[in-house]
Amino acid sequence: MELALFILAVGVVAAAVIIAMALRGRSGEPADPRLDDVIRGQGNIAGQFQQTVEAQARLQTMLAERIEAFDKRLGDSLTDSATKTAATISGIGERLTVIDEAQKNISALSGHVVNLQQILSNKQSRGAYGQAQMEEIVRDGLPSNLYEFQGRLSNNNRPDCKIILPGAKACIVIDSKFPLECFTLLKNATTDEEKKNALARVRSDVAKHVSDIAEKYLIPGEVQSPAIMFVPSESIYADLHDGFSDVIQKAHRSQVIVVSPNILMLAINTVQTVMKDARMREQADLIQNEVGALLKDVRLLSDATEKLQRHMNQAEGDMKDIITRSGRISSRAEKIENVELATPEIAQRQLPPGT
Repeated sequence: MELALFILAVGVVAAAVIIAMALRGRSGEPADPRLDDVIRGQGNIAGQFQQTVEAQARLQTMLAERIEAFDKRLGDSLTDSATKTAATISGIGERLTVIDEAQKNISALSGHVVNLQQILSNKQSRGAYGQAQMEEIVRDGLPSNLYEFQGRLSNNNRPDCKIILPGAKACIVIDSKFPLECFTLLKNATTDEEKKNALARVRSDVAKHVSDIAEKYLIPGEVQSPAIMFVPSESIYADLHDGFSDVIQKAHRSQVIVVSPNILMLAINTVQTVMKDARMREQADLIQNEVGALLKDVRLLSDATEKLQRHMNQAEGDMKDIITRSGRISSRAEKIENVELATPEIAQRQLPPGT
């Protein structure tokens, strides 16, 4: 474009010069000085136009460089933005995965809560739940030979658990009870009358459980007292001790103790410690008996050693006597040999007097 403008300007100036020369030749008159001024002006215009064109070319070059630099910065910025956007999208995907897993866990937990609510709403399933929790605590704390689930007593009653202590004739009885309905009524009571009825219901239900355990399982000489009433809920156990101390005291008078899961675990650990001490005492008695037998064997070994020493001393004495007698025999044998080898006169002189 700049080249076209330059050619156009040169053409305009050349045309003007040609026209002026034609006019000058046609008239045969000297040229008008003003025409020369016009021609010089046209040349100046052409030079200025050339400078303008060059300046425009430099400006376009500068603009092209700046546009190129801007394009580079824009490309780098877009690349960086794309990288950051990809990282952000990846992080969002990971967070969505975590949220999805959490949602699944919440859904599963909701299902478990619904199942637990269904279990607790049914009296039989609630009793089975409490018994299973009690059995798990006992099974984790004691060896299998120290307990029996649903074991029969002499009166044909079957407590939930019998703990059999080694060397003891009487067992410990545990029975699981879950008085949830009366506490639910107490929790949902809104009026004084409803609360009064719910309090009476709690006392009545718990007293009934305590009475059943005492009458069915406390057999003198067969079951140790107190019997254990297991309540598989820490909150219900706390409510009993906080608001119904009279019921707890009545249970104690009936030789029944109410325990929660944590209290039962503590009791089982105590039984385990007692059993360990009993086993240690048994082992101590066994060790003492073995040490006594070992001392007896040591004494016998000492007696046998003394006898052997006496025999060895006697044998040594006998050996010395044999050696002495052997020396005497050798000496006499030499004398006899010397007698045989000497002359009769010498032999007669060497014979002891009286021979």
